[in-house]
Amino acid sequence: MLSRYFLPAALVYFILMASCGSGLKKVIVKIKGTPLTVEIAGTDSEREHGLMDRKKLGKYTGMLFVFKEDQHLSFWMKDTFIPLSIAFLSREGKILEIEDMKPMSERIIRSKYSSRFALEVNKGLFNEIGASVGDYVEFPADFKKAY
Repeated sequence: MLSRYFLPAALVYFILMASCGSGLKKVIVKIKGTPLTVEIAGTDSEREHGLMDRKKLGKYTGMLFVFKEDQHLSFWMKDTFIPLSIAFLSREGKILEIEDMKPMSERIIRSKYSSRFALEVNKGLFNEIGASVGDYVEFPADFKKAY
C-alpha cells in the first residue's frame, strides 16, 4: 500500500524536475536540411554560462550564441564536460569556420572572422550532416526580427 505522502511527494519531485531545464528559449534551425533544436544564449550571463556543467547534449541539439553586432568571438570549455564543435556564423547564417573543442579546456578558441553568431553542437555533428564552411544555417522566419 502506498503511503498517503507518496503521491504529493512524487508530484513535487516531477514539478521540480520539469523546472530544472535551462529556461532558455529554443528554436529550430536547419543545416543542409537537418533540423537542430538549439537553445538561445542571448544575454551576457547566458552566453557566459553556455553549456557549462552539462553532462550530455542530445544528438540534434545545441546552443546558439547571439551577439548584437559582428565581432571576433572567443570561447573556452571551462567546466564544460561535453566534447563540442563550434561554428562561427555571419549575420546571414553563413558558416565562416568550424572548430572542435576539448572538454574542460581553458584554451581560448577565437574566431578568425568577425561573426554575429556561434553555434555549439556535439563534436563531429557538422561533419556527420555534411556541413562545412560556406554553408548556411537556416533560421526561423521571425528569428532575425527578435535578434
